[in-house]
Amino acid sequence: MQRIAYIAFAALGIIWGSNFLFVKWASAFISPAQIVFLRIFFGFLPLLGYAVYRKEIRLSHLCYWPHFLMMSLLAAVLYYYAFALGISLLLSSVAGMLSGSIPLFAFVMTLIFLRDEAVSAQKGVGVALGFLGVFIIARPWVGGINGVNLEGVLYMALGSLSIGGSFVYARKFLSDLNISAVALSTYQVAFALLVSAAVTDFEGITRIAEDTKTLVGVAAGLGMLGTGGAFILYYFIVSQLGAVTASAATYIPPVVALVIGYFVVHEPVAPLDLVAMGLILCGVYFLQSEKQWFSWARLGKSHL
Repeated sequence: MQRIAYIAFAALGIIWGSNFLFVKWASAFISPAQIVFLRIFFGFLPLLGYAVYRKEIRLSHLCYWPHFLMMSLLAAVLYYYAFALGISLLLSSVAGMLSGSIPLFAFVMTLIFLRDEAVSAQKGVGVALGFLGVFIIARPWVGGINGVNLEGVLYMALGSLSIGGSFVYARKFLSDLNISAVALSTYQVAFALLVSAAVTDFEGITRIAEDTKTLVGVAAGLGMLGTGGAFILYYFIVSQLGAVTASAATYIPPVVALVIGYFVVHEPVAPLDLVAMGLILCGVYFLQSEKQWFSWARLGKSHL
């Protein structure tokens, strides 16, 4: 079973890393809000099926609906929307590399709002290295057509901040509710679907059907696999290999996004980009290697 879990581990990293390309494709046909709705809709289907199969859904859980709603905003609607905006303005490989900074934002949010993390020299170096990598990718000193769209970088940072805030919220309000991670995720995505449906302008959403590749990418790749399937794979990995090993899957998506961007869609990759990604991943490693400050399983969440 462990061998299957390691295969799932690799598959999860590849699935997360490919999400950026699917969003990039979709942004040529539909709006970011429509991308978010379709992602949540197709992601909710396998997740609901899995939760029902596991008999995790309880009517009594709905008394916590305000928490589910808040999580749906922080960890799905706002997070996905900001990333969709950012990816539409950036190369998919650049967006993927920037997503590697999510644990950095999560740590900063934990430090500010929970105040139960001592800032050691190792953690300080980790945060500094990580954000230095983000700064290098943004290249604010380079303007014109040769520069990186700073607005896109800002949206990626806002999305990372939103998902980082969701970790803090879950740790503070949901960790003691005795509700399984699968159930929490299902309720969260369900509320996200309702919110997304309420705020999305559906005019022109059928344009995505003009390109079969993009439609399949959003429905199957981004939705069923990248959202619903990723939750299911993640919890399987946690159950078989533990939260520490499962959290290491966050190192894979930036690399996968870079490889896909360079070899599949032929996006340019500068040596400085590789240096920046290395700094981000080193920063995350410094943070996560000291007492494993962050337990993804405890928060009951998946990040992409």
